[in-house]
Amino acid sequence: MNTYIINSSDDVRINFAPSNTIEEVIQNVRCLISTIKWQIPLARDVGISGDIVDMPILQAKARLTQEIIQCLKKYEPRAQIKKIEFSGDATGRLKPRLEIVIIEEN
Repeated sequence: MNTYIINSSDDVRINFAPSNTIEEVIQNVRCLISTIKWQIPLARDVGISGDIVDMPILQAKARLTQEIIQCLKKYEPRAQIKKIEFSGDATGRLKPRLEIVIIEEN
């Protein structure tokens, strides 16, 4: 099984016709971890909660990890998370970095 690294900070254009399952799942995961709940008008529950803002860093990492796991389990079950790491920038913004395995349907 191949593992894939996904960063929320990657600025990649949306491909409306992915050529394979791997490309589709990676794009879906990137979109899910980059979206804040309530941003999408007809799908208000999709994404990560914005309540994490202003939390202490360790609490924010724990909460964000929980949110990512729940979100992917619900909206992209083909992505199995192997590892979640965080990096930050000077503004204090947490940027998740996921290592996933893609479970392809036969």
